[in-house]
Amino acid sequence: MNDMTPVNRKLGTMQDLKISARGVQVYYGDNHAIKDVSVDIAHKTVTAFIGPSGCGKSTFLRCINRMNDTIDVARVEGDILIDGEDIYDPKVDPVQLRAKVGMVFQKPNPFPKSIYDNVAYGPKIHGLARNKAELDEIVEKSLRKAALWNEAKDRLNAPGTGLSGGQQQRLCIARAIATAPEVLLMDEPCSALDPIATAQVEELIDELRQSFSVVIVTHSMQQAARVSQKTAFFHLGNLVEYDDTDKIFTNPQDSRTESYISGRIG
Repeated sequence: MNDMTPVNRKLGTMQDLKISARGVQVYYGDNHAIKDVSVDIAHKTVTAFIGPSGCGKSTFLRCINRMNDTIDVARVEGDILIDGEDIYDPKVDPVQLRAKVGMVFQKPNPFPKSIYDNVAYGPKIHGLARNKAELDEIVEKSLRKAALWNEAKDRLNAPGTGLSGGQQQRLCIARAIATAPEVLLMDEPCSALDPIATAQVEELIDELRQSFSVVIVTHSMQQAARVSQKTAFFHLGNLVEYDDTDKIFTNPQDSRTESYISGRIG
């Protein structure tokens, strides 16, 4: 039994597993960006990826919904399974995969459409609503889950770009969850936000894990400690250590993790 087994990773039973990666390598041309990463990610858990800039955490995150496919020089090797299904299998449609694996980016990027149309866009193209009433229901439910309904319900036809930065990011979260994904990827979702908006998004992340597996890349160790149950530390393209968040921050097993957390590398 190697050290990547779910038992040793404290994930309990196999039923807890949502994402399982084995031997993942990512190359950008000649640059070997991710080196032999294996990790198991539990369902209904917030998992944080931390590490210095350029360590591979965002690159690995982008593997989970095949966003690296959009980069000509990128090549991904190894296996990534969601619910036991190989997401890089040629039969898997990346568009359908991205409906199941939502993504929220660093900078809020609402479409230049109304608040309503931002949220309705995904369900429309994936045929998730049979009529306007169903679409209305999805939009309301998604905005409620993103803690934006009360602020937006009287201005659904107003442009999404007219919202404040924090509201725009919550709109992007509502848009990402409108297709009823099972996994939500967040790439530094608070880095462009002020402290109040950051606190609102962090509170939201905690609520979202009741429904989703959330994987968040963050440059803020304090944020990782606040919002996640599991933390993975990346350094120079390697996954150095992965464990319960409190253990990573209080009793890391690898000296590189300790150096990063104590501020000696970064």
